[in-house]
Amino acid sequence: MSHTIALVDDDRNILTSVSMALEAEGFKVRTYTDGAEALRGLTSQPADLAVLDIKMPRMDGMELLQRLRKQSAIPVIFLTSKDDEIDELLGLRMGADDYIKKPFSQKLLIERIRALIRRLEANAAGPDEEGGETLVRGLLVLDPGRHVCTWKGKAVDLTVTEFLLLKSLAMRPGHVKNRDQLIDAAYGESIYVDDRTIDSHVKRLRKKFREVDDEFAQIETLYGVGYRYRDE
Repeated sequence: MSHTIALVDDDRNILTSVSMALEAEGFKVRTYTDGAEALRGLTSQPADLAVLDIKMPRMDGMELLQRLRKQSAIPVIFLTSKDDEIDELLGLRMGADDYIKKPFSQKLLIERIRALIRRLEANAAGPDEEGGETLVRGLLVLDPGRHVCTWKGKAVDLTVTEFLLLKSLAMRPGHVKNRDQLIDAAYGESIYVDDRTIDSHVKRLRKKFREVDDEFAQIETLYGVGYRYRDE
């Protein structure tokens, strides 16, 4: 099955060259030159994954992501300026799944897109496949097949990365997972990301749960070690 990628960048040279590379790999591509145009397009015709440039006129990638997250858990990869760590961390805290620094290789982008799609599909595996069973941990319910998370019966909207991180922790309550183990769970063993990326995702997870329940404290930090899901 061919997946549809939404590519959003105000640089038409990038749109053209990356579109050609993605189409050569079997993807369908829809391109947008600014965030406002992309929001309209993705609202009327959802894609399987979006690649967003951060710095764009009219509506930048940050604002676009914020608006998309109100209506969709679509996987998002940010394109960030070289050495702009503020953009990277802010983007992850707002709900991006991954980021790539400009200038980037098209091969790397395609690898990251494929990895993110594999994670999404693996997370939605049927009940007879690994990881497809609904996971219940006290007041937490995770349904990978429908990508649904609830706490105390209330829905918590998670990105693909957030869902996989939480599932990895909740699978073994009380057991500590270091950042490398969480990176493997969320990104796969072939993808390198910085430790701070995991920290940003965990902060985002806690914030989302506390919006539903301000007493949520199931995800514990063990400084210098990692994280664990609190045993009931």
